[in-house]
Amino acid sequence: MKNMKKLLCVALGAALSVSLLASCSGGSSSTPAPETTTPAETTPAETTPAETGAADLSSALIEDGKLIMSTNAQFPPYELVADGEGFNGTGFEGIDIEIAYALAEKLGLELVIDDMEFDSALLAVQNNAADIMLAGLSYSTDRDEVMDFSDSYATGVQVVIVKEGSDVTMDNLGDYMIGTQRGTTGYIYASDTPENGGYGEDHVIAYDNGATAVQELINGTIDAVIIDQAPAEEYVAANADAGLTILPGAWVEEQYCLAVDDGNTVLLDALNTALNELIDDGTVQAIIDKYITAE
Repeated sequence: MKNMKKLLCVALGAALSVSLLASCSGGSSSTPAPETTTPAETTPAETTPAETGAADLSSALIEDGKLIMSTNAQFPPYELVADGEGFNGTGFEGIDIEIAYALAEKLGLELVIDDMEFDSALLAVQNNAADIMLAGLSYSTDRDEVMDFSDSYATGVQVVIVKEGSDVTMDNLGDYMIGTQRGTTGYIYASDTPENGGYGEDHVIAYDNGATAVQELINGTIDAVIIDQAPAEEYVAANADAGLTILPGAWVEEQYCLAVDDGNTVLLDALNTALNELIDDGTVQAIIDKYITAE
């Protein structure tokens, strides 16, 4: 494939990134949307309030005392709908869910999670319907024009899923039909022109979520799916009878961040302060280790 540039989040970049280059746990369902075994509740380092508290954030929040998070809960192990009550009764579980909960706790706020399609979650922050977005979200220059990004809290790798025995390789990917999730950087990069390192819109189909894209790969509608490594491994494991595999190597490497509305520096500064405290005290790494087992 054509070389893709590694993206860096604002401020920290790779230096503060937490490695997510490991295989994922859970996912035993035969349906397209994989289920993960609910991890045992673990309590990392005890959190203490960040320097900026809820009282100082009232002007920066949509609803006083609440941190409203938009997400797309079909992206295991980062966010998914739980079988039961979920993490701390939220109805959801995953890396981003627990990080968001810890951030809200640091800031003395109640976390409210609003699940929607990925591109709608992006717009929710821009349209004052959500305070923050966490959804395996990676930085891009296009997004940076309409949103403000936090420091990086993790490194993500996008990979390519194909059927076993397929002739598709990283080098000839542009000769085939590719599926991605709508609104993701995978779609943005892949659908770009060949001159810019993409394959062109004629070679890429955008789906509402990764699970649908994988199902269309199984059905033979497309030849490959570009998606982040951790959910890719979940989907392959959940559809073991379908004969799916992940091509060797990374398609692109990115930094995961959370996002707020463009210009909301009061909230962003508070979130970055809390986020860095959670990184420094090991909370973020403990959350990631809970869902992703190092190889």
